[in-house]
Amino acid sequence: MSSTGVEQGVVVADSEPPRGNRSRYAFACAILASMTSIILGYDIGVMSGAAIFIKDDLKLSDVQLEILMGILNIYSLVGSGAAGRTSDWIGRRFTIVLAGAFFFCGALLMGFATNYPFIMVGRFIAGIGVGYAMMIAPVYTAEVAPASSRGFLSSFPEIFINIGILLGYVSNYFFSKLPEHLGWRFMLGIGAVPSVFLAIGVLTMPESPRWLVLQGRLGDAFKVLDKTSNTKEEAISRLNDIKRAAGIPDDMTDDVIVVPNKKSAGKGVWKDLLIRPTPSVRHILLACLGIHFAQQASGIDAVVLYSPTIFLKAGLKSKNDQLLATVAVGVVKTLFIVVGTCVVDRFGRRALLLTSMGGMFLSLTALGTSLTVIDRNPGQTLKWAISLSVTTVMTFVATFSIGAGPVTWVYCSEIFPVRLRAQGASLGVMLNRLMSGIIGMTFLSLSKGLTIGGAFLLFAGVAAAAWIFFFTFLPETRGMPLEEMESLFGSYTAKKKKNDMSKNKEVVDEQ
Repeated sequence: MSSTGVEQGVVVADSEPPRGNRSRYAFACAILASMTSIILGYDIGVMSGAAIFIKDDLKLSDVQLEILMGILNIYSLVGSGAAGRTSDWIGRRFTIVLAGAFFFCGALLMGFATNYPFIMVGRFIAGIGVGYAMMIAPVYTAEVAPASSRGFLSSFPEIFINIGILLGYVSNYFFSKLPEHLGWRFMLGIGAVPSVFLAIGVLTMPESPRWLVLQGRLGDAFKVLDKTSNTKEEAISRLNDIKRAAGIPDDMTDDVIVVPNKKSAGKGVWKDLLIRPTPSVRHILLACLGIHFAQQASGIDAVVLYSPTIFLKAGLKSKNDQLLATVAVGVVKTLFIVVGTCVVDRFGRRALLLTSMGGMFLSLTALGTSLTVIDRNPGQTLKWAISLSVTTVMTFVATFSIGAGPVTWVYCSEIFPVRLRAQGASLGVMLNRLMSGIIGMTFLSLSKGLTIGGAFLLFAGVAAAAWIFFFTFLPETRGMPLEEMESLFGSYTAKKKKNDMSKNKEVVDEQ
């Protein structure tokens, strides 16, 4: 008998630590994994205000500025593309450490930048870290968390992104009091500090149990599962489910085994994803890419990156007022992301996505209309239109944050089969960052071509199309074990979806 006590495919733990500590352990793992998102969020938030001063100090044109704002997300495609293969090779945990190292170097380079090419090099290095972090944090959390709290814990990266954005906005406000040539450098350079603590903290985390099983380390995998499951029986069940999903026979029970037909480092995965996918995998891939596209193409990064510009167009003339209003955006976004996280396991992924995208459509329509009215009445102070513009910016980020923000990462990190999960999730992140980069690098030009109100009405059209896509193609996944998730996909009929939702509810009720 092995040290895990595995006999005839059934695992028996040697000891039984207090169960109350288990949920706290999974909670702590999710917190540490998600800390990379604070650095990412800080970079996004701080650039919105720093751009005002960078443009004046380095004498940038509008085109140079919007490229600087959005290029981070294009650069992140390098990290997103490599993250799946890297995490399968060195593990989820060390991939997070690697992301932190890129963040650290990129922040220092941007903080010490003396000209436009210099700061672009810093953006490139930081962008690679963004790509790694956005893929690996939700995947790691989904693989560690028990099914009953997976949605809640997998939402943590989005919470920390919003905390980071808020910290970036606050940093803008306070460092804006420094001389112009110093203020923006402090805003960007201070982002290197938390990267050091992140790398140290992540080294205390356990490795993903699913990755350990794929490496044949069953004993280590059970130790992690035993610490993160709500009951001993759940830990046993999770290990056996992972083994079956990985193609490991039940009679292979040693602590360390040779995985049969092991496809290490992602070999053969791309063919199974893109060239010869099963109907279920094709549906999963379509769902993942569609939800990531909708999240960004509906304009959230236009608001996050260009809040001061939007408030200027809405009638707030002073930089101080613009930055204060931007801080309010960060506060609202952070508060509502916490709300979304707390209810994702109660109301389900699908309901939150539909509610969120519907609210975003209404907010974007009202925002586009009010900005158009202001634009067509130059020289007049239309207080109602100004108030409506500011209010609908807030309602837009609030409705985004209760659904489209956190659920995108939860949903896409849990729906892929275990062997395809890292690469499949990385494809979604790549599309997400590509669309974010396109929005960031074209918003000023789009606003000039369509007017700023027209740009937001265009985003409203995307939100309406996304609502239809979510309603049609996305089944509910709440409460389903990761190893059974594939069974929900492959059919797009309402009858199939209804049956899936009923089965999911039974699973949750049993838990």
